[in-house]
Amino acid sequence: MGHRVCPWWLGYFLISPLRRLQLNPGKLLIPWVRDGMTVLEPGPGMGFFTIPLARLVGADGKVIALDVQPKMISKLQRRVAKAGLEQRVDARLVSVYSLGVSSLAGKVDFTLAFAMVHEMPSAARFFAETAAASKPGARLLLVEPAGHVRAEEFEAELRQAAQAGFKVLERPNIRRSQAALLQRS
Repeated sequence: MGHRVCPWWLGYFLISPLRRLQLNPGKLLIPWVRDGMTVLEPGPGMGFFTIPLARLVGADGKVIALDVQPKMISKLQRRVAKAGLEQRVDARLVSVYSLGVSSLAGKVDFTLAFAMVHEMPSAARFFAETAAASKPGARLLLVEPAGHVRAEEFEAELRQAAQAGFKVLERPNIRRSQAALLQRS
């Protein structure tokens, strides 16, 4: 898989209210995200999932949103502030080569990796860093767009996740996607 980051200007299409007609982020995440959790969201774009995540984690929870594009982070921060959720969201600009989450070692309860692992230069490094940041038993929802990531590429990602200490719990059905709910051992 190659390193191909979604252009920042596509972020406006990804936060479109019309997208919610096909994919309701709150409804999708409610089985796995609860009040008080620490959630890692790499590749949040402009916050399609971030704001619903921030609502689900409640006042005692935290969403750490990591992106490599300054324009995405800037727009995300404005949207989070407009929603009054800035105390719940820590939006960070990171390097394309590292999530920069060593300060979160063993603190993350849930990671949402939605349509972004295929954009990483190294899926193996992504899963290793995510595993290190995750508590034992933490969950990771891995979702890749079927139109961008072939089935064999997705299976390769799952093998790399397994090497980092994640096991597949289930394969949720998410429209136009390949998905797996993983758990850190």
